[in-house]
Amino acid sequence: MTRTPPGSKLSRILFGILAYVSLTIGIIAIFIPGLPTTEFILLAAWAATRSSPRLSAWLENHRLFGPMLRNWRNGKMIARRAKISATVTMLICAVMMLVLLKHNWWIYFAVAGMVLVNLWIWSRPEPSRLQREK
Repeated sequence: MTRTPPGSKLSRILFGILAYVSLTIGIIAIFIPGLPTTEFILLAAWAATRSSPRLSAWLENHRLFGPMLRNWRNGKMIARRAKISATVTMLICAVMMLVLLKHNWWIYFAVAGMVLVNLWIWSRPEPSRLQREK
């Protein structure tokens, strides 16, 4: 028997919409450089816990998303592979923006944002070998 999350029916519907939209964007982001996958999957998992036990369980048990969610919930950890992937993706996007686009203030703002996010990502702990094997 699945448990119904607390809250009104309207709030569960809205959280459900947020969960599925975030999951969709997160899946698309796997294939499009520059879109952050991890953040959208984390948002989808958070919204799913408030709307859909079935979606929440699916995300937790997913072979790609499950380890990411467990790492985040068990100490806000980010795997080294994800850190490297995020860094390379942001670097490629920043270079492309600086080379291909007219240098407006928002270009520098976007690059500065990428640098700050990258610094934050690398400040997060990494799961130990034992934690990765679970």
